[in-house]
Amino acid sequence: MLLRAAIVIMAIASLVWLSYQFWRLLWGSAPIWHTSPTGAVDLKILHRLVHEWFAGRPVYRELPTAVHPPATYVLLWPMLGWLDVGPARWLWAVTTVVALTALVYIVVRESRADSSLERAFVALIPCSIYATGAAIGNGQLIVHLLPMMLVGILMLHRRRRERQAHLLASALILATLVKPSISVPFLWLALFVPRFPGPVPLVALGYCVLTLFAVSFQDSTLTALVHDWQSRSSSLAVAAGQGNVANLHVWLGSLGLKEWIFPTSLALLLALGLWSYRYRHIDIWILMGVTAYVARLWTYHRWYDDALILLPIVALFRIAKRGPADHAADVIAGVLLGVTVLLMLAPGGLFLLPPPWDTVYVFGQVIVWIVTLVFLLEQAQAENRMRTARAKEVGA
Repeated sequence: MLLRAAIVIMAIASLVWLSYQFWRLLWGSAPIWHTSPTGAVDLKILHRLVHEWFAGRPVYRELPTAVHPPATYVLLWPMLGWLDVGPARWLWAVTTVVALTALVYIVVRESRADSSLERAFVALIPCSIYATGAAIGNGQLIVHLLPMMLVGILMLHRRRRERQAHLLASALILATLVKPSISVPFLWLALFVPRFPGPVPLVALGYCVLTLFAVSFQDSTLTALVHDWQSRSSSLAVAAGQGNVANLHVWLGSLGLKEWIFPTSLALLLALGLWSYRYRHIDIWILMGVTAYVARLWTYHRWYDDALILLPIVALFRIAKRGPADHAADVIAGVLLGVTVLLMLAPGGLFLLPPPWDTVYVFGQVIVWIVTLVFLLEQAQAENRMRTARAKEVGA
């Protein structure tokens, strides 16, 4: 009964929320209420930045919205560089539908759902969480990035050795670097999970080539452009508000510790790398769930990037499906799954609730994320212990 009720509620939320957000993407201009942004606001910004970059304008010095590294503008050109903003909105909508369909297919296939009700529940999660709709309505990138990242990493995890699969995985992971704040933490999985050399060297080479190509359109040196980009992006990252919540940058900035932002983020990223190497043989979805939480917290993000939490949601569902386990891990996973999905359900509380309840909502959400992260870390340790014990038994 609970599952059926959840499916009905999620279906209604998906229909209403996604319809509104696609309207924002294609036709919306003025905000529908005082806390909502204008339609396709980020897509319009990206469209302008791409055109200005290739026209040779010094965007980092003149445009406050220029917070992306040079290679991003090259990666965005196929979608935005050859169209006016009106047709670009339609192209973005079509590719968003394709990406969202692929994302739903991947999470259902990987979730281990084995009944029609379970598959319907899992399929509705990406559609009913507020982050997906917010990204669509703003014209943000994460709905496009998640399927490419998942396919690339899962292909490597399946130990496919064909050259074509290796090149495709490299191309997909390279494409996700259009937004490094999301994809960089997942490079550890591309580096450590495969038994053969992963695509990271190819991705790094490709990213360097894209960066140099982008620099050739600017009347400045690479060093100067990188400096200007970091200065521009750093000033924006610590500014709270407009959905910029729950990340190390805004937390440290609010405490007056701006000088600690870079070393703290770097330390967290390196710690994730060491952890990923140590636990590289466990369930890939636990690895991706932990990585998603780090990716969400390690640097600047707005509320639409909460779509990253979809990965630990799938990890929790897979753990719950294992059935009875020591220390009731399946029950704990099910409870955390339900609470996480409930707090992620559209339209979310950040822009819906008035102060101070919006702050209480965000605080509660972060607490749930941290508890779930600790749970996944413990599950990784338990699975690694079991794997070591089995290896000793085989050796004996």
